[in-house]
Amino acid sequence: MQREEFIDLASPERVRAVAEKTVRAQRLLREAARDYAPAVFANSLGAEDMVLTDLIWRHGDIDIGIFSLDTGRLPAETYELIGRAEQHYGRRLSIFYPDRASVEQFVGQHGVNAFYDSVAARKSCCHVRKVEPLQRALAGKKAWITGLRAAQSPTRDGLRTVGYDPINDLVKINPLSDWSEQDVWIYLHANKVPYNALHDRHYPSIGCAPCTRAVNPGEDLRAGRWWWESPATKECGLHVINGTLQRKVGAGETAA
Repeated sequence: MQREEFIDLASPERVRAVAEKTVRAQRLLREAARDYAPAVFANSLGAEDMVLTDLIWRHGDIDIGIFSLDTGRLPAETYELIGRAEQHYGRRLSIFYPDRASVEQFVGQHGVNAFYDSVAARKSCCHVRKVEPLQRALAGKKAWITGLRAAQSPTRDGLRTVGYDPINDLVKINPLSDWSEQDVWIYLHANKVPYNALHDRHYPSIGCAPCTRAVNPGEDLRAGRWWWESPATKECGLHVINGTLQRKVGAGETAA
């Protein structure tokens, strides 16, 4: 089902359900800002994360910082979205970048596109470009807000709304954990929220440009992410889900 169909086929009951979920998500965000200050939202600039960006920034009464990770390999459309979102809300995203020396060392040792060679090499690239900058962004924070949904992939099945991330030692909050893809698009359409133009070209999940492709009808939502790998390995290492770290840290280890 395409994005337009999600909106066109939305029943009044579904629209009301999204309104109720929106109220719950806003309440959860306000509680996070109150009980776990300083709290921060890691915005990957996907459709789900633009819902949360709108919830936090539109009214300006939720004191949660927003940051994004610029891996150095993002699609042009993602950079364009950053500009549109900042203009739309009159706010600036905080941007965190990989450590230059670490990127140079990885590329010098493995090659510029080593992530295609093995799962271990791809996980290492993700660690350098995403995990380490994320750890810097989360330093000193008490809560981390994400746009994860349980329905996104097999690795996220059973995702809890609120949990503890032992790797980063903070509370992890997933306000959209029970949202469907249709819920997300109903919200974006109703509130005229800016989103990545790649979504209109059959990219339901968007990461780095070399590691993301469009999906075909009937494929899994994350089939376009690291499409050459097994679905069981399709996490970049940012997330601990139900107590399990979703990454592979060594060539001899199995994926979480």
